[in-house]
Amino acid sequence: MTATHTMSARDVVAAVMDPEMPLLTLTDLGVIRDVDVAGDTVCVTITPTYSGCPAMATIRDDIEHTLRDAGYTGVQIKTSLSPAWSSDWITEDGRQKLREAGYSVPGAAPRRAAGPIALTLIAKPRKIHCPQCDSANTQLSSEFGATLCKALYRCLDCLEPFDHVKEI
Repeated sequence: MTATHTMSARDVVAAVMDPEMPLLTLTDLGVIRDVDVAGDTVCVTITPTYSGCPAMATIRDDIEHTLRDAGYTGVQIKTSLSPAWSSDWITEDGRQKLREAGYSVPGAAPRRAAGPIALTLIAKPRKIHCPQCDSANTQLSSEFGATLCKALYRCLDCLEPFDHVKEI
């Protein structure tokens, strides 16, 4: 590390915000898998929340620009699809930030046996509590919210709509 680095590469990367949910860092979201410094090169390994995530190009650019702004000249971004990202990787700090922002946080991700995964077009029913009043009297409005990783619900008691971060 040269004198131009004011923060460790890991600390720099840990502060990069998620472009789709900017209340969370990529670390909060569990997307950052590894940060390795070898000589003058920082190699960051990321795992997308799902393989078709449209934010991945922005995430790579944000990590690279943030590291370069911090004085790191050699930056390499690797994508790792195995193991696949799981909503279980969202940190407790990230879950708390989601709660404070009015999101319904994901429960435990479904466990899958090895082998092919059956494709279903209808999501399994979820018992979701309203983040405003904690009522379980909620209804799915749309399986897809502002982003594909969120579903839109409404509370039938307080009548407030809210996003639920899906279990993946």
